Amino acid sequence: MVFVATLDVGTTTVRCFIFNAKCEVLGSSTERVDLLNPQPGYFEIEPESLWRKIVKVINAAVVEARLKPTDITSFGLSTQRCTFLTWNHETQEYYHNFITWKDLRANELVDQWNAGMAIKSLNIVSYGLYLLTRSNRFLAASVLKMMNGQITLRLLHSLENNPRLREALKRKKARVELLDSWILYKLRSGNGIDKNIDHISDITSATATGLFDPFTLSWSPLGKVLFGIEPWLLPKVVDNGYRYFGHIHPNALGPEWQNTFISIEAAVSDQTAALWGSQCFERGDVKITLGTGAFLNLNTGNDCHASLMGMYPLVAWQFRDIQERAQTVYCVEGASHDMGTVIEWAQQCGFFTSPMETSAIAESVSDTNGVYFIPSFSGLGPPINDHRAASGFIGITPSTTREHLVRAILESIVFRIVQLCETVEKESKYTLRLLRVDGGVSHNDFVCQLLADATGSCVERATSIESSILGATYMVGYNCGLWNSFDKLRRLRQIERTFMPRPEYYTSIRKHIVIWLKAIERFKNCLLRSRWNQSGIEVEASESIGS
Repeated sequence: MVFVATLDVGTTTVRCFIFNAKCEVLGSSTERVDLLNPQPGYFEIEPESLWRKIVKVINAAVVEARLKPTDITSFGLSTQRCTFLTWNHETQEYYHNFITWKDLRANELVDQWNAGMAIKSLNIVSYGLYLLTRSNRFLAASVLKMMNGQITLRLLHSLENNPRLREALKRKKARVELLDSWILYKLRSGNGIDKNIDHISDITSATATGLFDPFTLSWSPLGKVLFGIEPWLLPKVVDNGYRYFGHIHPNALGPEWQNTFISIEAAVSDQTAALWGSQCFERGDVKITLGTGAFLNLNTGNDCHASLMGMYPLVAWQFRDIQERAQTVYCVEGASHDMGTVIEWAQQCGFFTSPMETSAIAESVSDTNGVYFIPSFSGLGPPINDHRAASGFIGITPSTTREHLVRAILESIVFRIVQLCETVEKESKYTLRLLRVDGGVSHNDFVCQLLADATGSCVERATSIESSILGATYMVGYNCGLWNSFDKLRRLRQIERTFMPRPEYYTSIRKHIVIWLKAIERFKNCLLRSRWNQSGIEVEASESIGS
């Protein structure tokens, strides 16, 4: 009998599901992540608290499946990307908490580097090399800009502001852990018992950091040259079928696991896992994850796409053939970092008591009564690419109701996805005819139907929207021979509903999008910026108002 345990560690939840050989869920468990906010703009996770939740959900899922730990045969891991910590793995001393991908502490560094001569010179030189070589690698570097979502400047901020970390670096007693590399180390070493376990991260997690060059498939030398980040600090990058993942140490998950021998068959980032869960195996396939953020990923096959509009070239997945040659599939990604975040904020403000209500609330009015919302708590990504953009409503009048505000919020997050779709179509020359959606927000029928109407594309929602969990499980089965072809995996997908575009609504929706784009101009480059000292006390505030 085959039983697969799949762990998914996201921004808001830690989940474990137990599957059988038919990919049926036998048991599951979920715990909410304790996201810390020690200062405005800081978003952290305390590592040992997270580890306890990981152990808890794995054990609880096995119990709910009415199995014993010894029954579990294979394990898969899916994690959020660009969340990292630094520590001394030998002494288990942490130099800081996990700094998550939503963290904004490096805002000032982002501004300084993007306005500085180093990046400008890199852009100019790279464009010159592109004209000579026509290499996509240099084209991508010619428009390179630093972003908060990547690790680079948040890590540099830690190196500059953490004396304990600086001292540890002098003694070469610190290393950088991505979330996946840290979990793999804890599982494989028995929570630090075996100090000789290697320091590895899967390529799909590494490729999103901003420190990895997807064109050369290695850590970029710019990390050391520009930022002083030595390669030895970073994990060894491995493919998604890495044969030396090994096994979960018998001491990793508690006394019940003492006699277990569970093979780790796959580790993958959440967005690649969602690509697999949505079965976007072919060039031109696209999925949109509607979770804490919205992530559009287009499979570009063997081509590493160089974007001029802020889309990001990534390794979608990588395996090695029998001769150990890397077989690499790429994707291009566009992100809107505020999706579920906006809905959660609106709930906290009292607009509704449950996100499940929002679809009916939005449909209770025919339009927003001239109200528009800009969803940019973390700035606006491609094609706008303004991390200083502010959030807010515009067009509120005495006749504005709660229903109008809720509809404006939902419309705004759809309009951002439409922007991503149009950007990737323009750059890749693909026509997106089918959008496969997953994630918590894809439960919302209003959002899915509006997306279909606004893009003219069919929107497909699977029976299970847990695509990252499913995708990691599919990859486990693929690696261990349970489902050893994409055709066999395709038979497992079940569609719950397809939202067909309604042409009669297209023109009016496009008119609303045009007005919404004008509203964005009022919110661009106008974020009230504050500087905070180490005690959380505001020491300086400045305002930069856009046109």
